[in-house]
Amino acid sequence: MKKALSIAGSDCSGGAGIQADLKTFSAHGIFGMTVITSVVAENTFRVTDYQDIRPDLIEKQIDDIFEDIVPDAVKIGMLSCRETMLAVAGKLRQWKPQNIVLDPVMYAKHGSALMEESATQTLIAEVVPLAHLITPNIPEAERMTGLNIKTHDDMKKAALAIYKMGCKAVVVKGGHSEREADSVDILYDGNEFFEFPAPRIHTMHTHGTGCTFSSAIASNLALNYTVAESVKRAKEYINAAIANAPKLGKGHGPTHHFYEMYKSYFGG
Repeated sequence: MKKALSIAGSDCSGGAGIQADLKTFSAHGIFGMTVITSVVAENTFRVTDYQDIRPDLIEKQIDDIFEDIVPDAVKIGMLSCRETMLAVAGKLRQWKPQNIVLDPVMYAKHGSALMEESATQTLIAEVVPLAHLITPNIPEAERMTGLNIKTHDDMKKAALAIYKMGCKAVVVKGGHSEREADSVDILYDGNEFFEFPAPRIHTMHTHGTGCTFSSAIASNLALNYTVAESVKRAKEYINAAIANAPKLGKGHGPTHHFYEMYKSYFGG
């Protein structure tokens, strides 16, 4: 069985963070493991508070994973501060895992900040160069590059700028561009651009979509698919999860991570 590790924050409402990652890994037949970087008190309409895990405890979690069950892919999510980033980056350099997918979580779905503004440069300098693939949405790509992203060409410029920060590939997600009928994600793999369009789904139930998308990519990389094929399959997976969301919560509800399984076993 293939294995994947999520290094991320915990979402007590179950729709994002490590909870979403574990569900996504399981939906792909992957054995999932976690290193918790922060405990977040949140639901579908607000983030109440969060508390970061001590850097030394983050390091010990990573050591215990790699000393025993070595993952075939690593997904990185919420790294809220410089100290957390340095702890994670140091251990990744030590253990040198394959297939690192970085989701640069900066904001919750409803806009609450989940990364300190001052930590952005640490992310770029210490964590981005370790990533095999990074998956920023448009606001995150703008914050990382300083660009104003309005068009597909702007997305390509941002992807190229982020690629030059040292990662091996970049997907700039187009879900935040509400002016177009399709949601287009743009991948740059260091050689060429790929576009992944899909009809925009007009719904409030998009909590944890970035977490789910990135962990789906990591799952497919663990299963030995190429980067482009992994992104394509992850896009199909997240679209089905959004389109068939269980409509829970008072705000941005969670997606349906096990829709295909439920459809097969329970008829939907």
